[in-house]
Amino acid sequence: MRRDIAGDYEAYAANGVIGSAINGNTNGVKKAPLDGHTNGVNGAETNDSTAPVEELDILVIGAGFAGVYLLHKLRQKNFQIKVVEAGSDLGGVWHWNRYPGARVDSQYPVYSYSLPEVYDDWEWSCHYPDWKEIQEYFHHVDRKLEIKKDTVFNTKVISAKFDEESNRWTVRCNTGKTLRVQYLIASTGFAAKRYIPDYEGIDSFKGVMHHSSFWPTENVDVEGKRVGVLGSGSTGIQIAQEWAKQIGNKGNLELFQRTPNLCCPMKQKFMTSEEQTKHKAHYPEWFDTRWKTYGGFLYQYRDIKTFDQTPEERRALFEELWEMGGFRFLMNNYMDMTRDLQANREAYNFWRDKTRRRIKDKTKADLLAPMEAPHPFGAKRLALEQTFYEEANRENFHIVDIKNNPIIRFEPEGVRTADGTLHKLDVLAIATGFDSVTGGLKNISISGLNGELLTDKWAKGTWTYLGMATARFPNFFFTYGPQAPTAFSNGVACCELQADWLVDLLCDMRDQGHQRINAKPNAEENWKVVVNELSALGLRHYTDSWYNGANIPGKPREALNYAGGLPKYKQTLKEEVEGGYSGFEIQ
Repeated sequence: MRRDIAGDYEAYAANGVIGSAINGNTNGVKKAPLDGHTNGVNGAETNDSTAPVEELDILVIGAGFAGVYLLHKLRQKNFQIKVVEAGSDLGGVWHWNRYPGARVDSQYPVYSYSLPEVYDDWEWSCHYPDWKEIQEYFHHVDRKLEIKKDTVFNTKVISAKFDEESNRWTVRCNTGKTLRVQYLIASTGFAAKRYIPDYEGIDSFKGVMHHSSFWPTENVDVEGKRVGVLGSGSTGIQIAQEWAKQIGNKGNLELFQRTPNLCCPMKQKFMTSEEQTKHKAHYPEWFDTRWKTYGGFLYQYRDIKTFDQTPEERRALFEELWEMGGFRFLMNNYMDMTRDLQANREAYNFWRDKTRRRIKDKTKADLLAPMEAPHPFGAKRLALEQTFYEEANRENFHIVDIKNNPIIRFEPEGVRTADGTLHKLDVLAIATGFDSVTGGLKNISISGLNGELLTDKWAKGTWTYLGMATARFPNFFFTYGPQAPTAFSNGVACCELQADWLVDLLCDMRDQGHQRINAKPNAEENWKVVVNELSALGLRHYTDSWYNGANIPGKPREALNYAGGLPKYKQTLKEEVEGGYSGFEIQ
């Protein structure tokens, strides 16, 4: 039986959203839409003209970390608010991400809410919890904050249109539900629209195929089977690491890799209740520290340059960071490591030598940790691994270099590469990533002043102010999206910072009797200059990746994330308030 998404299939089927899928042939197999993620325009709307229109102050799209936090905070301020969520439960991306090995890579405790009412009686098992624990965390959040009572599940927003006379948004959902709200906030996250390359013959594949973002709730049995992992980003590394253990001696795994992932060691740590009880006394200080570090972690780059120290001193620091694990080697390193190529090469050489020692086969070592850097270290999103390189040593673990030997087509039995080899597969995991940062927003038909569509406005490039609003779309905001710290930060820290600012803004609007707020065109023009200038200071700016949209054919290549760090971003938001919201037109 083949399905490319599962788990919440029934919700989509009930809403009439079954459409084109990875596997286009039917054979009696139910499939869900190619781009059906947290919210989008795919699928049919049920036109129920008799359903009453629900009037609210605020509607939030998406019940992930940002949406849940916004609901809680805005309810406390007595706004009439609801959240619409496409899935059947809370969690956002963590509702959908349940693929083998899916795990958090932001270190405890900052990848969680800073709310005492939530953390006081919650305990984590380890520094980097898996998807099951994150889902249980959201259940705990609901028990404490009663989020679900104001959340509409199994419902996708397909369109939103602003009415200039009433200053309200009319929001339509695939279920036929219609809402009219004064403010619309999209909290769809940066990975809300999956991407699958348009391979020839992909519909013909007869094996089991799943995209990582819609993994089935039931176990996918790979023991003794021929399995493939398409993609070597963080997700691909996690799946390959896990499947290598599950296939057994009779199975076979092929990792289809275009670019090696420069993985750092996770160094997982498990914790006792006693340890966490002691830690909680420091939580207020630790959560406050997030606003003082570049990425919203409990550490950041050091105030010293690579060549200010001797080779022996550099080696000692590199070894220390390596043993700490996590993103320390990337984000707690010398301040010029991600900005200067020569300094970056020092870090790469250390990483390469450390990694190659773990790989027994030279051919595999050359593919996974090449002598020459494939790109600057940290310029592409790196993964945290636990035993990936040890698993790669298995005789039945193979790396297929699809950069030099690309996939030319799918066939019923597997995939064929340019050298003529047919890689026969029983199961294939699609880990080709997302139309990141902007894809989820552009996947909803959002119509602003004079009927302008957001997709049209952003067709040749993204325009925002403060990474939360866009001109000519009044009373519309978004979190954890384009031109904000987003992918360059700890997600929960970024979400809380933006949400707290929006809560204060909406309270000010209500208190002053204002009805409309619209970003000024010149303000977003200036913001784009700031975003580009900050981006150009780092090596990521000059490296093709999903950070800048280069992974999607035809998508504008541009700086999609604010690279100034959370402290600078927070100060900018503060100055906007102190300046009377000078970047906005308020009526």
